[in-house]
Amino acid sequence: MKVALCFIISYQHILNKEHLWIDWIKANQDIINVYFHYKDFNKIQSPWIKMHTIPPKYVHQTTYYSVVPAYMALLSYAFHHDLENNWFCLLTDSCVPIVSPAKFRQLFFENYKTSIFRWKPAYWNLDIHRRANLRLLKKEYQLANDPWFTLSRTHVQKCILFLVAKNDIYKQVNSGGLANESIFAIMLQTFGQLSNHSSLINAVSTIADWSRMSSPTSPYLFKNGDNLDPDINIISNLLKENPSAMFLRKVDRSFPDQAILDLMDRDKIELISLSESKSNNYSHYYVFIICGVFLAGFYMLFWVIM
Repeated sequence: MKVALCFIISYQHILNKEHLWIDWIKANQDIINVYFHYKDFNKIQSPWIKMHTIPPKYVHQTTYYSVVPAYMALLSYAFHHDLENNWFCLLTDSCVPIVSPAKFRQLFFENYKTSIFRWKPAYWNLDIHRRANLRLLKKEYQLANDPWFTLSRTHVQKCILFLVAKNDIYKQVNSGGLANESIFAIMLQTFGQLSNHSSLINAVSTIADWSRMSSPTSPYLFKNGDNLDPDINIISNLLKENPSAMFLRKVDRSFPDQAILDLMDRDKIELISLSESKSNNYSHYYVFIICGVFLAGFYMLFWVIM
């Protein structure tokens, strides 16, 4: 079983925290595959990113309003490239891992058949805002989803099937713009998967700070270290509120690496505490069994003597 980390990069064609990603991935390199969708291969300077780019024939031109074809190309390639890929994490150049490699591994093996995908009914006025052309769909398909999420292999397969079986709806929704914030919920709803709690967790896998937006459409950008204490507090609270979260956006290159590593170290402490707690519970259990066996033997011996 493996995880496909699926990055969509553009503009500068970098990962803001590439070195941190590389170190983080090494700890779980036996279960992680990495894929990059890009706009212009010639703009990529990193040998590591070049090594993990998808073939040119899968690359689609993207804009702020139209990025779904890139999602689908990336998911489709990763789906067929390695049949062991069971989780598909959609990520941007400004994402960083925010849990320790050990915690990530634990979450994967506990949930590899489950998508972590937050969705809800569309929250905008469909008559005023024509995004995703939702006004043209039945109410049950007028949905919104977080644009960065984690899908199971089963759900990626259904998305690929939707692209073929419902291509007219796919084109209609995609032509409305910003479709990546609706189309995946529509796809899964088509197959009755949104209400299937055994295979989908309605939660975020990538947290962001929307309480301090950097623009009318973008979450807060974590940068420099000028607001480090409040930044760390907000990230910590977001992690507490979202136990399925594994990644953070948007993170600038200037944000201190050590702050991210310190947040990961908290996971190590929690995992160690949990392990010790289980160990103590097992110790008490074994003592109980040994005492029980001793007492049973004592009473048997007593009755033999009598």
